[in-house]
Amino acid sequence: MIRFQQNARPRTDTPSHLFAIGQTVRMKSRGGLLLKTAELFEIKSRLPVKDGSPQYRIRSDQETHERVTTEDNLEPAGNPVVGNNPAA
Repeated sequence: MIRFQQNARPRTDTPSHLFAIGQTVRMKSRGGLLLKTAELFEIKSRLPVKDGSPQYRIRSDQETHERVTTEDNLEPAGNPVVGNNPAA
């Protein structure tokens, strides 16, 4: 039998996603290595957390496939998306 604690607090240890669907991001370079593929990617969907970092499905117009990466491999590119009003 499972018992639930009354007045339990919601878990706050699960990281939330930093990037919005449709936002343009750039993959961080690793150890000075340059990416051989396109530099800018669009967030296509949010995926569950893996090893403490939220995951994303990303896509570049220059490639025929999508990639899956964790948030710690991404950085914002250009102006961030804020609600329905992109930053000017």
